[in-house]
Amino acid sequence: MAAYMKSVMCLVFTIERNAFLTYRSSVNVESRRYVRGLRRKPVRVLSPEKETGKIIKPPQIQPDEPSIQKETRGRITAATTERDAVKARSDAQSATKHAFSVTKNEVDGLRYERASPGDKRLARLVSVARSRTFREHQGKILLEGRRLICDALDAGAKPQMVFFSTVDRLRELPLDKLRRATLVKVKFEDIKIWSDVVAPQGVIAIFSRPDPSRLNFASKGHSVPLSLICDNIRDPGNLGTMLRCAAAAGCHNVLLTKGCVDAWEPKVLRAAMGAHFRLPIYPSLDWDDIENHLPKPVTVHVADNSGSLDRSREAEVNVSHKPSKAGDYGWVSARSNRKNTGYEEYDSDSGSEDEGLSLPRVDTKLYCDSWAHSPTALVIGGETHGLSLEAVQLAEKTDGHRLFIPVVPDVDSLNSAMAASILLFEGRKQLLKLLQTSGKKWQAKAERQFS
Repeated sequence: MAAYMKSVMCLVFTIERNAFLTYRSSVNVESRRYVRGLRRKPVRVLSPEKETGKIIKPPQIQPDEPSIQKETRGRITAATTERDAVKARSDAQSATKHAFSVTKNEVDGLRYERASPGDKRLARLVSVARSRTFREHQGKILLEGRRLICDALDAGAKPQMVFFSTVDRLRELPLDKLRRATLVKVKFEDIKIWSDVVAPQGVIAIFSRPDPSRLNFASKGHSVPLSLICDNIRDPGNLGTMLRCAAAAGCHNVLLTKGCVDAWEPKVLRAAMGAHFRLPIYPSLDWDDIENHLPKPVTVHVADNSGSLDRSREAEVNVSHKPSKAGDYGWVSARSNRKNTGYEEYDSDSGSEDEGLSLPRVDTKLYCDSWAHSPTALVIGGETHGLSLEAVQLAEKTDGHRLFIPVVPDVDSLNSAMAASILLFEGRKQLLKLLQTSGKKWQAKAERQFS
């Protein structure tokens, strides 16, 4: 009985062990198949049966040949369609970008350029601004600021090139008058470097040097027969202020001798505040040329600081004062241009340079007395060298006067620009008063003489 029970227990244990091993083998096979599936390499398949050593290849299905061709053609067509769509999108983007760039470089129909680093045109801008020789030889001038450029365009000056920092600055100008000019957009930092003003406006233009006889002056109808002659004015601020006063007083024209500073220098332009385009200005003239720009007959007066006149005799300044040498005047240079001026020499013991000159006799008048009773010209000398001998001779030749502005004692003289302002407006007042009394007939005669 005991032996029987032992044999039964051994049989049961054997059966359970075989079942467990079979189940474990199946689990191992399934796990290996699962791992191979994850690795995406189902090349070989192991049989789950007892034939574990035998490799069974998966059956290969032979697809239908027409279906392959159809699928290939479909893939090619799809790829071609996608490529064409990508190319179409690229072309559309390129066209849009080109249109945007053209629109971006246009302002109200005007094309403009963008300056590249090291642009040579910018170097020329500096040359025009700083070199008088370059301005005269090349026939170019430089204007800075919206107001000055607009005045030049309104007068008919011809622009060649305009530099601006922003499109808004360009739109402040009359664009219809910039059709033939080259427009260049530059950085404001570059304009700030070129400009010599504290607060640049961001717009600079190069113009052809204007001809005074071809400009259109809006204030021409308000002018009076009065000319300003600047003699040896070498300070840019003084000359610009004189031009501004001449334009405000309605002068017919302004004549500059060869000793004057260049009228188109940037400092003169800023001080004149657009006066260059409100009345004719003729620079670098000889005295013979100055006489050709004056009407005939004309009376030429000279400004006198009355350096040698006794202050107690201010009420009698209209009497003749006849000095014997240039040093007695105090308001005229003792140096003369020997080519254009004749003078007499006489023996003198002192040997002084100015004692050998016989100056013309010109009477003195207070500035408020009547002296502008016909077409008139006023000569203002520089503060350093004073009037030239040619100016005094022209005053004597035309029966002019030395116009004296009295000042308090211990004051040397007035600034030349201030003296010009006082005398010009006094001359305008006297000429307008004469016009009211004489009527339009005298005005028409004066205009014919100045034309």
